[in-house]
Amino acid sequence: GVQTVRIRSALTCEAEDGVCALCYGRDLARGTLVNIGEAVGIIAAQSIGEPGTQLTMRTFHIGGIAQGGQQSFIAANQEGTVQFENTAVLENANGELIVMSRSMQLHVLNEHGTALASHKLYYGSKLMVRDGDAVTRGQKLFEWDPYTLPIIAEQAGTARFVDLLSGLSVREDTDEATGMTQKIVTDWRSTSRSADLKPEIILMGADGEPVRNEQGNPLSYPMSVDAILSVEDGQEVRAGDVVARIPREGARTKDITGGLPRVAELFEARRPKDHAIIAEIDGTVKFGKDYKNKRRIIVQPTNEDLEPVEYMVPKGKHIPVQEGDFVQRGDYIMDGNPAPHDILRIMGIEALADYLIDEVQDVYRLQGVKINDKHIEVIVRQMLQKIEILDSGDTTLLKGEHVDRDEFVEENAKIEARGGRPAQGEPVLLGITKASLQTRSFISAASFQETTRVLTEAAVQGKRDRLVGLKENVIVGRLIPAGTGGATARIRRIAEDRDAEVIEMRRAEAEAAAALAAPEPAAETDATPSDE
Repeated sequence: GVQTVRIRSALTCEAEDGVCALCYGRDLARGTLVNIGEAVGIIAAQSIGEPGTQLTMRTFHIGGIAQGGQQSFIAANQEGTVQFENTAVLENANGELIVMSRSMQLHVLNEHGTALASHKLYYGSKLMVRDGDAVTRGQKLFEWDPYTLPIIAEQAGTARFVDLLSGLSVREDTDEATGMTQKIVTDWRSTSRSADLKPEIILMGADGEPVRNEQGNPLSYPMSVDAILSVEDGQEVRAGDVVARIPREGARTKDITGGLPRVAELFEARRPKDHAIIAEIDGTVKFGKDYKNKRRIIVQPTNEDLEPVEYMVPKGKHIPVQEGDFVQRGDYIMDGNPAPHDILRIMGIEALADYLIDEVQDVYRLQGVKINDKHIEVIVRQMLQKIEILDSGDTTLLKGEHVDRDEFVEENAKIEARGGRPAQGEPVLLGITKASLQTRSFISAASFQETTRVLTEAAVQGKRDRLVGLKENVIVGRLIPAGTGGATARIRRIAEDRDAEVIEMRRAEAEAAAALAAPEPAAETDATPSDE
């Protein structure tokens, strides 16, 4: 059967002005292929803006309970054979397999060895199947705790608390319903007395020395703020036991600013306050020397040619990676909402589009509003219209300059035709306000915001407006270059111009033919004296 299909999208369309009909696809109002000249940008803006009137300013009414039904397992949706990739598992005392890495994947293969489904396994998940097992449809593959993130002992030993002091870095909470008490790590940096504490749990061996892992590092588990301790000081721990649990931020940091503020934040491409830190390269994690109240994390690349990358993470934040872990490009080094600019830089345009579309759709889905993805894609296309020049090559573009994509492609095509070195650049993500102010048309930008600044800049630079868009034509009082009739009129005008050219050519040919056929009296008069 069909395994993969290549699809066209408004995001990847190479048309110079607007989007081509085949990349946009079906006109959702009529169910046919979109007509040339349809103002798809305005339709996109209206499709997203109109249901916005139904969004609340805050999603206060969904609180936390409505989302309570979080998924906690994955079942096979087809029959097949299980195959593990990047396997890193540990068998606990009950003989269950626990996932110990963040890059492990589980594939379900058919009899030809083609992957029917691939699942990324969460750290601490419990596997219900083993490598090479045959599974039936509906069989559970693995499960995890959707509310807490476990910290798991890799080897057996005795737990020893370091800097986990009651009253300073630990508080005891009693659950009123069950009467059970639990120890919770508090923010120890708030008081000067405890600012330099490093709360962690170390596993000690029978000889009184710390237990070491395969890389020779002592097994220590740094505690982040709000972690719930699952063991007591001096307690015997077996491999695969949970040492502490961290409340999953899923319910919390994906803060519930839903509604309009969230949509505005996404389209304005703002950096979230405590944004996630994403690994830029594949490599091994090392912890460097701490700096004030930040922890230094170094990713040592597997590729020798690359430089190691350093990240500074505030102490007390949960770090989902351990020393010696292998991380892949795009893995999270610190949890939180990712910044869209980082996704674009590290993972590329497709990953960014997926992220923005999913996040915007999440907000509307909560209100039961259905929006087609292509409307969001049209807007993201406009947010990605600029390219930052990294290397100017043999072109006249300057390094660090922001130019329009079509200008960039045009310059490179000219240089390549002459056999020169093309410029290198990367796409820049601009929020919709900034993107509107940086359009080619200064009349359109001036009518939007900061009129004086836009007009003085245009005057200083001697800009010309080609009057391509709608706003600039409305302002100068011309007919707008949109509408499906406009396209036919344009085609008719082109046909008339071509007809005129052909008629002119024919006329010129006819005149030339007539001139050839006519006798040449001048030649005869020349000939008479020579005869004599």
